[in-house]
Formats: sequence, C-alpha cells, structure tokens
Amino acid sequence: MKFYELEVKKMNGQVVKMEQYKGNVILVVNTASKCGLTPQFKELEELYQNYHAEGLEILGFPCNQFAKQDSGTNEEIHEFCQLNYGVTFTMFEKIQVNGANAHPLYQFLKQEAKGVFSSEIKWNFTKFLIDRHGNVIRRYAPTVKPSKIEEDIKKLLK
Repeated sequence: MKFYELEVKKMNGQVVKMEQYKGNVILVVNTASKCGLTPQFKELEELYQNYHAEGLEILGFPCNQFAKQDSGTNEEIHEFCQLNYGVTFTMFEKIQVNGANAHPLYQFLKQEAKGVFSSEIKWNFTKFLIDRHGNVIRRYAPTVKPSKIEEDIKKLLK
C-alpha cells in the first residue's frame, strides 16, 4: 500500500483520495478538542496560512481513543475547530488510529514511521510529515509543537 492509494472521508462524508494531494508536502495530525495539546491547532493553522501557497497541506483527523477527548460529533468537532482556532485546513471524519479498527491511513503511517517503543500512536497530536512524493519523512511526538516542525517543512517545500 502506498500513501496515494489511500482514501479518507471529510467531515461531510465526501470520500477523498490521497492522490489529490500529489506534489504537496503534507502534515497528518490526529487531533482532539478537549486535550491539553488542543492549543496546537493555533500553530497548525499558522503553518497552513504561511505555507499553503507553497504547497503545504495539513490534514486533521479527530480521534476519541485517548481519554475520550474528542467525544463530539463530526459537526461539533468541525465547529469547535473553526470557532476557537479559525481552522481552515482540511479536517476529516473522526477515526481510530490504534487497534483492530485503526483506519488504513494510520496503519500505513505507523508502518512507515514507527514510534520510539512501538508503532502505536501514544496520544493526540502525533504528527507525520510526508514529502511531495508520498514518502513518510518523519513522525513527531504529540508534545512537539507545530512551530518546531517549520524548518523541516520549509526544506521539503524547496
């Protein structure tokens, strides 16, 4: 399986093929609305605003698997992100990132970039950076602020 062969669903249920992002640098993030790391939405949106025109896409995937910190409906989550953080990057339907029902996208990402002790996602706001060719370049721990990824993004955008 390759990144561009995967499909996901937007908040409105529309199926999106990852191949539509070919040629872009992509940051994939599992998000949560009620997490201590939720303020990272602000920095994610700043990165998106600063580099979208150069080819950066940020793809947000709400997940309720960590302390049930995103229990709302897709509509509630989408509204929260827009109202509280002005999120304009694409948010997708809530998914599972670990376990038997892990979304194929996250099965792929975890296989390509394992974590420190295992491939499982440890918490909300784990980030995966993907180059313009669909290669997973790096995985970032939840506590790594999006602003700390900026230099890596800039290198891939050149």
